[in-house]
Amino acid sequence: MMMSESLIQLLGYVISGVVALIVAGFQHNKTTALLEYRLKQLEGKMDKHNNFMERLGIVETKIELLNGKKN
Repeated sequence: MMMSESLIQLLGYVISGVVALIVAGFQHNKTTALLEYRLKQLEGKMDKHNNFMERLGIVETKIELLNGKKN
């Protein structure tokens, strides 16, 4: 009688562990997808910033040329 109760309890632990691993796997996938999305958003902002800085350098050079200054 004690043996069957122990096996049932062990089976419950195994099932709980498997379910916990499955849930953790799904949560990991969701977290990874969110991080990838946010990283792409950040890369887009960095591209805009870098483009702005390049254009600003060109504008500064043109202003210096218009003012007759040389580097």
